[in-house]
Amino acid sequence: MLCSNSVAIQNDREFGIPQSTEEKVSELIQRMNLDEKIGQMSQLQAGCGHIPDHLADDIRHGRVGSVLNEVNVDVVNELQRISIEETRLGIPLLIGRDVIHGFKTVFPIPLGLAASWDPQLIKQTCRISAQEAASCGVNWTFAPMIDISRDPRWGRVAESLGEDPYLCATLGAAMVDGFQGDKLSEKGAIAACAKHFAAYGAAEAGKDYNTVNVPENELRNVYLRPFKKLADSGVASFMTAFCDLNGVPATGNSWLLDDVLRKEWDYRGLLVSDWDSVIELSVHGFTHNDKESACEAVNAGVDMEMASRSYKHHLQQLVDEGRVDLPQIDRMVARILTLKFDLGLFDNPYTSAADYPALVNVDHLEVAQQSAAKSCVLLKNDNQVLPLNADQMSSIAVIGPLADDDYEQLGTWVFDGDPHHSVTCKAAIERLVGDKLDVRYCKGLQTTRSESCEQFSEALELAAQCDATVVVVGEESFMSGEAHSRASIDLPGQQVALIDALAKEGKPLIVVVMAGRPLTIENILDKADSILYAWHPGTMGGPAIADLLFGFQAPSGKLPVTFPRAVGQIPIYYAHKNTGRPVSDVNCLSMADIPERPEQTSLGMASFHLDVNYRPLFPFGYGLSYTCFEYSGIRMARQQVALGGQVEIVADIKNTGHCAGEEVVQLYIRDLVGSVTRPVKELKGFQRVLLQPGEQKTITFTLHTDELAFYGRDMQLNTEPGSFQAWVGGDSDARLMIDFDIYDDE
Repeated sequence: MLCSNSVAIQNDREFGIPQSTEEKVSELIQRMNLDEKIGQMSQLQAGCGHIPDHLADDIRHGRVGSVLNEVNVDVVNELQRISIEETRLGIPLLIGRDVIHGFKTVFPIPLGLAASWDPQLIKQTCRISAQEAASCGVNWTFAPMIDISRDPRWGRVAESLGEDPYLCATLGAAMVDGFQGDKLSEKGAIAACAKHFAAYGAAEAGKDYNTVNVPENELRNVYLRPFKKLADSGVASFMTAFCDLNGVPATGNSWLLDDVLRKEWDYRGLLVSDWDSVIELSVHGFTHNDKESACEAVNAGVDMEMASRSYKHHLQQLVDEGRVDLPQIDRMVARILTLKFDLGLFDNPYTSAADYPALVNVDHLEVAQQSAAKSCVLLKNDNQVLPLNADQMSSIAVIGPLADDDYEQLGTWVFDGDPHHSVTCKAAIERLVGDKLDVRYCKGLQTTRSESCEQFSEALELAAQCDATVVVVGEESFMSGEAHSRASIDLPGQQVALIDALAKEGKPLIVVVMAGRPLTIENILDKADSILYAWHPGTMGGPAIADLLFGFQAPSGKLPVTFPRAVGQIPIYYAHKNTGRPVSDVNCLSMADIPERPEQTSLGMASFHLDVNYRPLFPFGYGLSYTCFEYSGIRMARQQVALGGQVEIVADIKNTGHCAGEEVVQLYIRDLVGSVTRPVKELKGFQRVLLQPGEQKTITFTLHTDELAFYGRDMQLNTEPGSFQAWVGGDSDARLMIDFDIYDDE
């Protein structure tokens, strides 16, 4: 409750006249002095388990609107008490935290969750994450990250939802629904944040914080689409990107933040900077000093400064000089206060952990296991080596630096995850089949980066004695995430050599890969009988993988990113342009095809690399099951559709195998001729379908012609009449195709 000296908000019931949030905010702003307004615009780092004297003092003087990175509920409550009871206006605090893919219960990394292609499941993981975080006093998360990511060298690809705007927007909206619930004031709801605005995933060379140059047409058609979707869906906040965008750093980019986000999209939520990104404007060379940085950021529209204190130190003077308008400050503070009212913080700023489910409870772990299982992608399964049959084996070798590492399987951004809750592959296999099989374990390598092969002999001896070998390799968790970009994305260390050596034993070899990005694994493709890509699967990764290996569940994950054969192919993505000389099997050459001293005209005249197959190693949307699916009968009731009408595409899918399986049925569209060139394919729909052996279902996709709109040369969003193609299938290489036309009947 508010202290007796608080004058923030009068009790509405005293007057019998309910006030709207807008009225409450307006009344409160009228009572605030400029110093208190600037305080609301400042977010400071907490003491991580205690309250530093300087922070408490700043809060008492109304100089803090938000605190980040405090998850001790008693400390959070004390922070709120100081803010409510020891300040002039009694305004509660926003408590921010990076709750990225779980809190105490850790789910697969976002890229792994995206591989599930399951919005409802992803929503459920974020609902659990929100409840666990809220029980510790957190009311604001800096997720989801919806940067389109087409360069797997970039460390933050792990935090992304992949390369495709439609998939990213759909899954990002599901995450927001999970975090925020039906109403932000509900218990267990926390404010979500769409980041990083914008085009951060297009950083040059995949280096974090790096320069971004994206033409406006490409920006609007690709990189901004997920952000527009979330803005329309009611995401509570946006965060600016670290990068510069076409020469203007995002945190000071008034075209991006004011013209597009505020005016064009009419977005009314809170806009926060990333950590220190305001004062980094001068490091970019965009401003002279912190004062100029604060001026640029505020005038561009950044409501709250994260971590750094240029607003605190300089906004008063900037207002006095007339370089920042007071009405602008009031609008920014209004957005911050509105979020606090929406979260119900003025009614109850305090947290009681007893009001929430226990952390890492059985139900949460069940969802963690389910999400990990659905995130795993089966890339190869020669001779149906998987699933393993424990009744037909006597022993199994479990080998690899990640086979029994409870911490590394959690992945990046797990500040609050506890590895003691993790169940590893080794432990899960022992639990699942240890009563039937002799499960024998050896690391083979000390870490994924180890160059020493001294443990190989033990691993090979083990493999020789067992009926099959499961080797768990990949990247340690620190090798992906923020500031963890890689120039080479091969399996690090001597892991390839370990796989080569194990393959020579002649036993069935199953490779499980845990990683935060697509890796270039063509060099192990012919060595492994089966490859299961598990990403960093989280707390319950081990049981999920064990269930898949032994057939208690069938793999159903699909790739949310294209896998390159070699790093030189990057960027490689399915929705590329055709070019004037598209490559095909007919017009490409390999090095072996080129004679000595060839005539220049004898070389293939197409867009490809001479020294690598032009196709990706695995295409976007790809993923095998333990059964087979047959697509047929693509059809449309009408193949000529008027603008403003609906396109309905129907196809049949049949399970032709011997076990049940889930398939992600995918719809792709191509606009054959446009006022600007269009991609060769674009994802426009997907459905998860469970089929029993022999079962057939008819799948229907319905699109409004508005869903085929794109930004043309005039930067306006329109659907252009013309000829189109549609494909339905199990990945972006779908072959089942139909033509249709859209016409303007005016």
